[in-house]
Amino acid sequence: MQWIERLNEALIYIEEHLDGEISYEKAARLANCSTYHFQRMFTYVAGLTLGEYIRRRKLTKAALELQQGNKVLDVALRYGYDSPTSFNRAFQVVHGMTPSDAKKEGAVLKAFPKISFSLTIKGEQEMEYRIERKDAFRVVGVSCKISKDMEESMRVVPLFWAEKAQDGTIAKLCSLLKEGEGLFGLCTNTDELDHWTYTIGIVKHDLELEGMESQMVEPSLWAIFPGRGPMPQTIQEVERRIVTDWLPSSGYEFAEGVDVEVYLDNDPSNQSFEVWMPIRKSR
Repeated sequence: MQWIERLNEALIYIEEHLDGEISYEKAARLANCSTYHFQRMFTYVAGLTLGEYIRRRKLTKAALELQQGNKVLDVALRYGYDSPTSFNRAFQVVHGMTPSDAKKEGAVLKAFPKISFSLTIKGEQEMEYRIERKDAFRVVGVSCKISKDMEESMRVVPLFWAEKAQDGTIAKLCSLLKEGEGLFGLCTNTDELDHWTYTIGIVKHDLELEGMESQMVEPSLWAIFPGRGPMPQTIQEVERRIVTDWLPSSGYEFAEGVDVEVYLDNDPSNQSFEVWMPIRKSR
């Protein structure tokens, strides 16, 4: 239950700062995890990204203030919009009308209530996993910088995979794999840097490839979840169930480290894969 309580403390912090600056880093510290894992947990538990939730809550409160007679510009600035145009655009997406129309008597608006989490043990479907402690290993491949905003990174990473498939990089890496080896996708998500890094590569301890770089993955304790099915739907469902079904009652929590996906064959319609999550015993 501490895991759920910490998430709710982070949500209270967000709710209290909707009309000011919201620090994802501070919210994550309250939830006792990294910024990356906090956003990821929120997305899978709540069913929408943290950024979208914050937007909806801000625009819910903005609509109430407009109906109370506050000026459009004042409300826009209070909820973080630096121009009436950007506020107008965002407001129409959520409420289907302009802020000026929302001030009129009888305007039909949408209210998105604040979220709180509770633990429900369903036990509907078994989930296969194993816990392994692995030594450091070296990955050779290609990397790109990604935003520390989960919404943006979820948009960029599939484009990066598509780009590297098109230019032949993935085929080149796969040609170097031996039986039983896989193609790795790594998300390095430390809070100390101003960005995250996503890497596509293979585990090779002594290989150098022209135009590619190497990355060391530190020793860690991993929870490893296998899966098979069409991509990306199946791996996204496994990742969702890790957060919603396995983690709350596992006795573990996410640790600092690299999140890993391992792809074990070349058939995207029935891909065999593993999801590795760095973990530690719950505090």
